[in-house]
Amino acid sequence: MVSTLDLTPRASARGVGSNADTIAPYVGYTAAGSAFTRATDPNYFGWLEHVRAAAGCTRPIRLAGQLLTVEPATGRLLDARHTDAMPDAAIYKACGNRRATVCPTCASVYQRDAFQVLRAGLVGGKGVPDTVSRHPAVFATFTAPSFGPVHNRAVKRHTCTNRKRCDCRPDPCHARRTTDTTAGLCPHGRPAVCWARHEPTDAVLGQPLCLDCYDHDHQVVWNLFAGELWRRTKQAAERHLAHLARRRGIPPVELVTPSGKVRKVAPVRLSHGKAAEFQARGAVHFYALIRLDGIHPTDPTAVIPPPAGFTAADLDLAIRHAAAQVDYTTPGHPDQPAGWPVIWGTQLDIRPISLTGGGEVTDSMVAGYLAKYATKSTEVTGHRSVRLDADSIGDYADPDGDHTARLIDACWRLGRPTGTPVPLSQRPRDHRPRPGFVERWECPDCGTHTRYPACPVCVAARQAALDAEPRKPASANPYARLRRWAHMLGFGGHFLTKARRYSVTFQLLRDTRVTFRRNEDQDQDQGAGAPIKAADHLDDTTLIIGTLTFAGVGWHTTGDALLANTAAAMARARHTTGREELAHELGSTLAGTTPVAA
Repeated sequence: MVSTLDLTPRASARGVGSNADTIAPYVGYTAAGSAFTRATDPNYFGWLEHVRAAAGCTRPIRLAGQLLTVEPATGRLLDARHTDAMPDAAIYKACGNRRATVCPTCASVYQRDAFQVLRAGLVGGKGVPDTVSRHPAVFATFTAPSFGPVHNRAVKRHTCTNRKRCDCRPDPCHARRTTDTTAGLCPHGRPAVCWARHEPTDAVLGQPLCLDCYDHDHQVVWNLFAGELWRRTKQAAERHLAHLARRRGIPPVELVTPSGKVRKVAPVRLSHGKAAEFQARGAVHFYALIRLDGIHPTDPTAVIPPPAGFTAADLDLAIRHAAAQVDYTTPGHPDQPAGWPVIWGTQLDIRPISLTGGGEVTDSMVAGYLAKYATKSTEVTGHRSVRLDADSIGDYADPDGDHTARLIDACWRLGRPTGTPVPLSQRPRDHRPRPGFVERWECPDCGTHTRYPACPVCVAARQAALDAEPRKPASANPYARLRRWAHMLGFGGHFLTKARRYSVTFQLLRDTRVTFRRNEDQDQDQGAGAPIKAADHLDDTTLIIGTLTFAGVGWHTTGDALLANTAAAMARARHTTGREELAHELGSTLAGTTPVAA
């Protein structure tokens, strides 16, 4: 069995290039040759065990340093190990990237963790009380408004029985019946109609009918402030529910603050788990699991059901009211002094979640749906890149290019520093003798004659690189983040977020997994009820202190990547087979194995 992963290590850190085939004994070997050399090494199985934690990672992180084992009670040094005595003189650690296009294995782990985090907030478990299954909960989809007509595929009447395999005939893209020959043209003379019935895989989907008519500036600004729009929407929904509680005669809850003061709060609050997804047109939209909770008078951190009488219909009404009411205007910009309006689109879909498994939208379905999108990024738009700077922006931005190139150009143009002083080369020159001037000299780089201590032309040329650096504080220019997130088309938020009290954290799941791996090979004679001991946080055990530093990224050779990834692929195949056999024995499909769309 061979791996299907990318075997060529790639650069993943700024200033760090590929580390493939840099070891002298492997120079000149092919991937198969270097793999054969590694496999014939007497310590081959020891090397496989050494890299097992990062075997499936396409670009593992190499750490170098020493590990010290000390006795916590006395601080006495018990053992010292250095990575020089380990295989490859380094410790391999998985990169942990969430993007499936960067590292499929690490993204798969992230996706499974995301599924557990989201589902625990609906059914309980992993520290979340089981009573959350009785809380009203809905699955809401928030979309961006229209910034111009784009090619789409809409099916108004579904006749299929399975939406996952929908083969219904779509409606024409942009149909318009008129006898005027000029009515079907945009102001730029391009067709404003499209009678095609696009297939789901059509590459033209999401592309504007006219690139010049499309408002690219507004879209990237909307992506930038979408997080603020969501925050205001959630606050508006909570205010609507608080007003509903007052009308029903439900009194507010009195909480005692740490300073001893009594504060009255609404008896209900919203907890959410939210995932962001890029549409084909490059605008983000949000999928949110929204749960209605009550507030405990003595323990604000407790998760309790809301007061009696609140239903999913009330939650639905509150969200729709908030989405229609919230209207946010961004701060002024030199290109748009009045700012841009940031509102939700007209396509708002809210569905109640069924926890019995018999409804249209179930807990496992929506948790898997959001977890799937948490590992994606801008791939749907055809754009994939790392953070852009003054040297690389020209490869992706083009004011006269395609749709994605214009979006990136809009990010870079709108994110320019608005308060930067005029470059020295553009300032009026005063030839009167003043302190700070020097004798007239010629710049050896550009040949400019000047009396400034620094060449004004070279300073202006270097200013483009300085403009790409993030500005602090960000509040001075709220649009400065557009350049930082130009590779994300202006969206700088995380693709999976949750409320503090919605569910458990990713860190808790990672710590649990680390504890399990450290103790999975322990002596079984301790018994099934014996406590699991972690080696770094219990007082009655030794303490391991690592002083490790970054040594590089990627496998040493493509042969090492071939062997490690193949071993990981075989392990994943065995794991998948075991899950399928277990699901067959239980007589039901294992929840969360294959996320499906709602």
